[in-house]
Amino acid sequence: MKDTTPDRTERELQEALAALAGGVHAAPDAYRTARGEWLRRERRRRLVLAVLIAVVFALATLIGLWVLNQAPSDAGVIFSGTQVSLPRSSP
Repeated sequence: MKDTTPDRTERELQEALAALAGGVHAAPDAYRTARGEWLRRERRRRLVLAVLIAVVFALATLIGLWVLNQAPSDAGVIFSGTQVSLPRSSP
């Protein structure tokens, strides 16, 4: 008759995981290598974001200047140069 209690299953699982973990050995400089790689990716990500922001800003500025340059050069209705004076009221 087999013992299938949860305690036995848990104990066997702990033993199996301990044996598996005992065979894993990290390289001496694994943390330094992983951290360096992470920092390089972070710098690259920030540089790409800064370039993207600069490109979007420059593009928006150029589009705005182009739109302003497309305005008609003739005098509009508001600035037609005609002066209209309101009649003065007598006191």
